Amino acid sequence: MNDNVKLNRWIILVASTIINLCVGAVYAFSIFALPLTNVFDASMGEIMLAFTINAAISPIPMILGGRLVDKGGAKKAIFIGGTMFGVGFLLSGLATAAWMLYITYGLLAGVGQGIVYSSTIGNTVKLFPDKRGLGTGIVTAGYGGGTIVIAPIANALIDNFGVNQALVTLGISFLIVILSCGLFVKSSPTNYIPQGWTPPVISGNKGTVDVSWHEMIKRPLFYIIASMFLIGALSGMMVTANASVIGQTMFGLTAATAAIYVSLYSFSNCMGRIFWGAVSDRIGRAYCLMAIYLVVSTMMLVIALSNSVVGFAIAIIGIGLCFGGTMGIFPSIVGEKFGMKYYGVNYGVTFIGYSGAAFFGPRIANRFAEANNGMFTNAFYVALAISLVGLVLAIIFKGIENKQQIDTASTEPAV
Repeated sequence: MNDNVKLNRWIILVASTIINLCVGAVYAFSIFALPLTNVFDASMGEIMLAFTINAAISPIPMILGGRLVDKGGAKKAIFIGGTMFGVGFLLSGLATAAWMLYITYGLLAGVGQGIVYSSTIGNTVKLFPDKRGLGTGIVTAGYGGGTIVIAPIANALIDNFGVNQALVTLGISFLIVILSCGLFVKSSPTNYIPQGWTPPVISGNKGTVDVSWHEMIKRPLFYIIASMFLIGALSGMMVTANASVIGQTMFGLTAATAAIYVSLYSFSNCMGRIFWGAVSDRIGRAYCLMAIYLVVSTMMLVIALSNSVVGFAIAIIGIGLCFGGTMGIFPSIVGEKFGMKYYGVNYGVTFIGYSGAAFFGPRIANRFAEANNGMFTNAFYVALAISLVGLVLAIIFKGIENKQQIDTASTEPAV
């Protein structure tokens, strides 16, 4: 219990959020992509493959980092992952061929980023049992806000020193910041209870059962949760990869103006993680997900039917908020449904849902755009339909929760 008294979880949360601002820089890759095509005389597709590799392997390091957190090694995970991430950036700046980026940015930085991200989230979920939605919302907001902070810095470095030196400089900076902030991180004690908080009494005196990952994947509930994760992230990934292109081709924006809207989307994504996380603490995760899927469906209809820049702005703000909300809510859901003992690994496995969205979302959008002279309208209608499927799954999810509560109450001994 002394550990609970000495531990300041808010300092750990701030340090973890700053760390995630650094590793969130992976989503600023588009800033480096065009200059790198000139350096290596390569196509955009060849360069972007480094980012695709980075996104595709994310569940593997998430599981590795989660396992370290489950064993009380959050600080160790941050040091290992942070070193890999910073060195990956640094070596990307020293690469002499496009294929080298697949190893440095795709694999090395990708694995490091995943280990760090899973460790900061896993530790935060355990440190904030009373405010899981808010805690994970804040720490994931750091990750979502990485592009907002890093993109202008990267642009300035590229303009003044070239893309290679920019990557080297950022790599060294990330090493310094991540490892320094890592010194302030402490692993959550087992079954941590914040001072002044009394855990809610569960009907029948039964708490959440701790479920290992190989037992988790045998349960239908896991597939409902993973599918909701995929659907919740899908529309966000469709827009994340194409926001600038959509603004220019469908709404007549210049590249410079479109970049402002990309920043607006990124900011909304960042704020959505905190907003929806806090809301879910009050109204419950299931009702919050229902609201998110409804808002996404509405925003997809708005952007599909709108001919004005105002409609585009409203839509990307709404979609960004909901994408961020998805990323902020699911860490809490996994902990509440499958327990905290194996949380790190369990969340890494569930993160496959996000990886599916990262893989399919941009491809769905681009496929429809290619078939319709650069117009994304049909892709928006597909995303709308998929979001309504998510709404149905959220209703089923809530129904399962209600049934479990009834079953627990029916087995409670009579007084």
